Amino acid sequence: MNKKQPYMNLGAAILFGIFVLLFFILIFRYFSIQISGEFAGQPLAAKAQQKYSRKGVLQAVRGDIMDRNGEVIAEDTASYTLIAILSKKMTIDPKHPQHVVDPSKTAQELAKYIKMDESEIYRRLTEKGKFQVEFGKAGRNLSGDIKSKIEALKLPGITFIRDTKRFYPNGKFASNVVGYTNSTEKNNTYKTVGAMGIEQSYNKLLTGKNGSIQYESDLWGYILPNGKQKITPAHDGDDVYLTIDQKIQSFLEDAMDNVAKKYKPKKIIAIVADPKTGDILAMGQRPSFDPNTREGITNSWHNEAIETSYEPGSTMKIFTLAAAVQENVFNPNETYMSGSFQATPKSPAIHDWNGSGWGRITYLEGLQRSSNVAFATIARDKLGYDKLREYISRFGLDKPTGIELPNEAAGKIAFKYPVEKSTTAYGQGTAITPIEQIQAATAIANNGKMMQPHIVEKIVNHDTGKVIKEETPKVVGTPISAETAQKVRDYLETVVTSPKGTGGSYKIEGYSVAGKTGTASIPGPNGRYLTGADNYVFSFLGMAPKDNPRLIVYVAVQQPDLGGTGQGALPVSAIFNPVMKNSLQYLNIKPSAQKTPSENELPDFKGQSVEAALKTLKADGFDAVVLGKGNQVVSQLPKPGTTSLDGEKVILQTDGNLTAPDMTGWSLRDVMKIVDMAGLKLNVNGKGYVASQSIKPNTQLHNGDTLTVDLVTPEDLYTEETKKQKDEQSKSKTGQQ
Repeated sequence: MNKKQPYMNLGAAILFGIFVLLFFILIFRYFSIQISGEFAGQPLAAKAQQKYSRKGVLQAVRGDIMDRNGEVIAEDTASYTLIAILSKKMTIDPKHPQHVVDPSKTAQELAKYIKMDESEIYRRLTEKGKFQVEFGKAGRNLSGDIKSKIEALKLPGITFIRDTKRFYPNGKFASNVVGYTNSTEKNNTYKTVGAMGIEQSYNKLLTGKNGSIQYESDLWGYILPNGKQKITPAHDGDDVYLTIDQKIQSFLEDAMDNVAKKYKPKKIIAIVADPKTGDILAMGQRPSFDPNTREGITNSWHNEAIETSYEPGSTMKIFTLAAAVQENVFNPNETYMSGSFQATPKSPAIHDWNGSGWGRITYLEGLQRSSNVAFATIARDKLGYDKLREYISRFGLDKPTGIELPNEAAGKIAFKYPVEKSTTAYGQGTAITPIEQIQAATAIANNGKMMQPHIVEKIVNHDTGKVIKEETPKVVGTPISAETAQKVRDYLETVVTSPKGTGGSYKIEGYSVAGKTGTASIPGPNGRYLTGADNYVFSFLGMAPKDNPRLIVYVAVQQPDLGGTGQGALPVSAIFNPVMKNSLQYLNIKPSAQKTPSENELPDFKGQSVEAALKTLKADGFDAVVLGKGNQVVSQLPKPGTTSLDGEKVILQTDGNLTAPDMTGWSLRDVMKIVDMAGLKLNVNGKGYVASQSIKPNTQLHNGDTLTVDLVTPEDLYTEETKKQKDEQSKSKTGQQ
């Protein structure tokens, strides 16, 4: 017997015992796990569920923004994110590499299609230890066209992830109203957030809510045929329908582009509204931006019509006039002395824009000529300052309108000192927003009912098309009566139709326009107003047709390049006129038959008293001018029996010495009547209406004297404010601070 045999048997027995022990331990552990369902204190079922269960996000589609007729203004569209695979593990067949093989060539080619330097692309493609890389903002939101061009290069390792981006099919179209979206990143998840305009104020409704999907998968992540699935559907964002009309907005965009190109103004602000409902049919500004590319956003980062208040200038006279008519203190035929005004004996003087005024004229002529003194006088002596302040609030000029756009500003009413109260009456010193002016103007156009402006028509479910919420017109006040509104429109029409009016450039063939021009001074950095004929905000607030206005249009143009002429009506009318006319025609508002002024045959006044002749002429609608200090008429022009039009000047020569009248604003035809009657010689400079005359008013006329008159257009006349007036206005403002 081998001596080693007992040891071998013992070793085998020990080894066998160990294996038997391990076997029983394994059997025990197996049944223990089977019974308890746990391993190391962890539930195995949960671990298996975690390993083979997948969860995905069902992305909600952002709602569309549409115009009132369902035309798309903003929508989500397919976009692509550029990805570069760097890991060689992705390549199975070296002949068909699935990773970036040549970083230098790849960077060179990609730089042609994305906005990133070739060196930065190369740096990203050569990062160590990265499985894949992206290219930041430059590599996201790529169009299908760019994707196709990059794919055609067949660059190894370059692929794409499908995504969505916000798309604005009309480009620079009501951009400051609609706004744009930004993509924010958190934990490698990108979220779209509205910035500016409707995209911002309706971001929550437009965004919707993402859904989710949970499913069982195999080891490689594929869905098991009989696996359990749990789906929470995404709720797409709601669609927002605006009151904007794409056609009218296009009229406005085209007109603003033309003016911006020709006159290069610092700013343009324009609004088109329906006075019956408060609907904003168009709203725009220059400079603007393209929401697809953000080009121009640094110069146009907010909505000027909503977020900016500034001195309105003489468009404010509309509301002072309405208050005076409502209070029965505006007599169009009553006269006042134009030229200058002092709110108190110690207050700085307020001047008319031509420095000297037009002598004693009626308040209606003061409106037509845009006399500051007329409205300062009305504010203090007719209405009273407290009543004026009351109407400013009634017209909503001191608080936001509540339009559905973000960051709306409120008017800032300067009303502490008497001079401030006077200047507020004609639109200086006080600042209000364009949208506040539009709201107030609806009361004039809508027979006293002031409508809240709004720009959202309805909210619609994106998937079902069901209307969730529909906006209805809202009356926010009745500051004046229907009768007052009609009278105010009648008076404002004469601003456009009268030869003395400052609004002659805003006549539209076939349509009666009521409105008011504005020329607002611009405060400079030193507290004084800017000087120079072009350094103003030129504006016009008008409505048409006058008897039943269907549209209100406000246009303001700041500091256009007019070659130092100050002819602000040129750029403003180049927007107002085509937009108003084209929009009325588009809305099927037929032109009215043009009224012709009534004709009268002049009687013979020779031998009559001046008083009796004036009474007859006034009753027949003529504008009588008396030459001389006598009491009896000895001659007249036009001659007796002549058929003349309402409003024509009739010159009555008396038996006293002849004196020169103030001919400021007269037509050359009327000047010729004086020349013929007094036997004067005439020199004429320019075209249009009289701005100055060589023989001063009230100077005795002699046969053979030479009269020289300088003629300009009404717009030139209106904007030629004297340096004296500007300096005194600046001193006035400085003294109030």
